[in-house]
Parts: sequence; structure tokens; C-alpha cells
Amino acid sequence: MGTPGTNKRVQDVMHQGAECIGEHDSLRMATQMMRDLSVGALPICGEDDRLKGIITDRDIVIKCCAEGKDLDRMTAGELAHGLVWTESGSSLEEALQMMAQHQIKRLPVLENKRIVGMVSEADLAKELPDNKLAEFVHRVYAPA
Repeated sequence: MGTPGTNKRVQDVMHQGAECIGEHDSLRMATQMMRDLSVGALPICGEDDRLKGIITDRDIVIKCCAEGKDLDRMTAGELAHGLVWTESGSSLEEALQMMAQHQIKRLPVLENKRIVGMVSEADLAKELPDNKLAEFVHRVYAPA
């Protein structure tokens, strides 16, 4: 993938101040947080305040609701997947490559091993020329 036409870093385009769901919190709490924050994904943090994974609204629907599991009993930690993240000082190119490689649309951003934000495909899309955006979308949405 070529270099986007910018020297911006992830910290320049991310949504700052991502709120975590606790790894022992219920999926119902996760859905309520998503609703209240108007987001489709939440980072999952442990009692040590460290990132354990990420949970999406789609994860909850597919892996809990569709399987008849209880939103009040199943925890966010049970659905924690893919501890994939980037540093706030990373280049947009590095973030794009990581998202494409893992076929993910949201990426937690860390600074000094603590979560400081989230970067999404929409955040990055605003910074890409059309041809790079098309290439990125193809790589993220291509069948695994």
C-alpha cells in the first residue's frame, strides 16, 4: 500500500478518550455504553487498566444474541478478541496496514501502555486520496 498524501500521525486523526468496558462487565452493560456513547465498538480493559481486546456490536449480536445466550450473564471478556492496537505516534500508513492485515475497521490507540483513543476506517478515510481509500476498503472487506 502506498503512502497517504500526508505526514499525519494516528494521534492527529483518532477519537480521543475511548471509554473501556471492564472485562467482567456484562454484555448488557456493553450495549448500554455503546448506545450512550453512540459507538459500535468498545475497548475491553482489565482490572489492571490494560487493554484486553475489543468488542463490537456485531460480536454481541452474532456471538450472544443469535446463539440464545444471556446478555446479563455473558461478560465482555468472554468476547474479547484480537489484541491488535497501535501507538499514538504511529503513521497513518502503519495503522492502515495493521487494519488491512487483520481486516478490522477500528483500532485502539495506546500511549505508554494505556488506551488514549480509537481510530476508525472513517477517520483514516478522510485523509486518503480516492485510490488509496479504494485499496484500503478492498483489503479490509475482502473475504478472509
